[in-house]
Amino acid sequence: MLKGDNVVDVSSVVSDIPYLEPQQLISGLIANFENYRSKLDAAVNASSGVALSSVRVRPPLPGPTNIDCMAVNYMEDGTRDEPAPINAFQKSAYAVIGPGDTMVLPDTPATVFEGEAELALVIGKKATNVAAADAFDYIFGYTNFIDGSARGLPGANVFHAMKSRDTFAPIGPYIVTADEVANPQNLQVRLWNNGDLKQNFNTDDMGHKIARCVEYITSIHTLEPGDILATGTNHRGLNPFQDGEVIELEVEGLGRLSFNVRDDLKRTWPRETHLEREERGLPGSAPQESGKYS
Repeated sequence: MLKGDNVVDVSSVVSDIPYLEPQQLISGLIANFENYRSKLDAAVNASSGVALSSVRVRPPLPGPTNIDCMAVNYMEDGTRDEPAPINAFQKSAYAVIGPGDTMVLPDTPATVFEGEAELALVIGKKATNVAAADAFDYIFGYTNFIDGSARGLPGANVFHAMKSRDTFAPIGPYIVTADEVANPQNLQVRLWNNGDLKQNFNTDDMGHKIARCVEYITSIHTLEPGDILATGTNHRGLNPFQDGEVIELEVEGLGRLSFNVRDDLKRTWPRETHLEREERGLPGSAPQESGKYS
């Protein structure tokens, strides 16, 4: 648990939570959090911990059962007349990486690789057919989330191949519990690429609000404690991800997630956002400039 600039090891407090694999421990804690919260607080108060800079921060949810992502869920700064029809897709748990890790761009003929800055919900208890009015009772907390995309792949039905690649879901650095986020529907979302601010929008611009997203997904399938529901992005600031870049994402109040990008093929694209291209009368994604598949 985070304590200022330090981190406190609370492993002994949660040692009685059963699990088959270490990655399942956090889900077990989330499901029984109210039974452990006072003991966790006591452990944190009794220890100064160690410097956060002295440890490696792993993905806070290393093996979620479900990662659901809302598709086209922003009003794009008022450029949409109405919300797009509600829709979503899934990503593999193998897409998850954490702070300081590396998103690896695969050897595949995508026209561009992009990463979408998103607020993600962390589910707190088993959720099936949840009414929108009850949705927030099922949210344990929130975390930063990147939806990596390999756009423009050939084929008739390539959405899974575009979205569910290994390393294409950076999350973290922490889970912030719901009680520490006053209004998740009014949070500024910022993404920097090599220090340049590219995405900058507010979660109040969602077409389908958080409660409706929970209602929609749980009408299709059950969500479990520790599952992730990513709420979509404003596409106007999307920009190509390419070799050697450092990406930083900060949803207001959730800390800053930083990770690296590696492309062994060293492909290049113009460093332009969708909005910058649209202002010049060009289509959204920049074309590849050099390298294999250009």
